[in-house]
Amino acid sequence: MPENYTDPSGNTEAFRTFTQTPEATAPAESPSRPPLIIGAAVVAVLLVALVAWLALR
Repeated sequence: MPENYTDPSGNTEAFRTFTQTPEATAPAESPSRPPLIIGAAVVAVLLVALVAWLALR
Protein backbone atom coordinates (compact mmCIF):
# COMPACT_ATOMS: atom_id res chain seq x y z
CA MET A 1 0.00 0.00 0.00
CA PRO A 2 1.34 3.48 -0.72
CA GLU A 3 2.37 5.56 2.26
CA ASN A 4 -0.03 8.38 1.38
CA TYR A 5 -3.07 6.05 1.55
CA THR A 6 -5.76 7.39 3.88
CA ASP A 7 -8.06 4.83 5.45
CA PRO A 8 -11.64 6.04 4.86
CA SER A 9 -12.77 4.63 8.19
CA GLY A 10 -10.34 6.92 10.05
CA ASN A 11 -12.14 10.11 9.02
CA THR A 12 -15.91 10.64 9.06
CA GLU A 13 -15.92 12.86 5.96
CA ALA A 14 -13.69 10.47 4.01
CA PHE A 15 -15.82 7.52 5.10
CA ARG A 16 -19.05 9.20 3.97
CA THR A 17 -17.45 10.00 0.60
CA PHE A 18 -16.19 6.42 0.32
CA THR A 19 -19.61 4.91 1.07
CA GLN A 20 -21.40 7.20 -1.37
CA THR A 21 -19.27 6.29 -4.40
CA PRO A 22 -21.15 4.43 -7.16
CA GLU A 23 -18.67 1.52 -7.05
CA ALA A 24 -19.34 0.91 -3.36
CA THR A 25 -23.14 1.12 -3.56
CA ALA A 26 -23.73 -0.80 -6.80
CA PRO A 27 -22.49 -4.40 -6.78
CA ALA A 28 -20.75 -5.58 -9.93
CA GLU A 29 -22.85 -7.66 -12.28
CA SER A 30 -21.80 -11.27 -12.01
CA PRO A 31 -21.92 -13.45 -15.10
CA SER A 32 -24.87 -15.77 -15.45
CA ARG A 33 -24.20 -19.25 -14.04
CA PRO A 34 -26.48 -21.51 -16.13
CA PRO A 35 -24.42 -21.23 -19.35
CA LEU A 36 -21.29 -22.08 -17.38
CA ILE A 37 -22.95 -25.13 -15.80
CA ILE A 38 -24.37 -26.31 -19.13
CA GLY A 39 -20.97 -25.90 -20.80
CA ALA A 40 -19.24 -27.88 -18.05
CA ALA A 41 -21.85 -30.64 -18.33
CA VAL A 42 -21.38 -30.87 -22.12
CA VAL A 43 -17.60 -31.11 -21.71
CA ALA A 44 -18.02 -33.82 -19.03
CA VAL A 45 -20.35 -35.86 -21.26
CA LEU A 46 -17.95 -35.56 -24.19
CA LEU A 47 -15.02 -36.70 -22.02
CA VAL A 48 -16.96 -39.70 -20.71
CA ALA A 49 -18.00 -40.61 -24.27
CA LEU A 50 -14.40 -40.31 -25.48
CA VAL A 51 -13.10 -42.52 -22.65
CA ALA A 52 -15.84 -45.10 -23.28
CA TRP A 53 -15.10 -45.10 -27.03
CA LEU A 54 -11.37 -45.57 -26.40
CA ALA A 55 -12.03 -48.36 -23.88
CA LEU A 56 -14.32 -50.30 -26.25
CA ARG A 57 -12.12 -49.97 -29.30
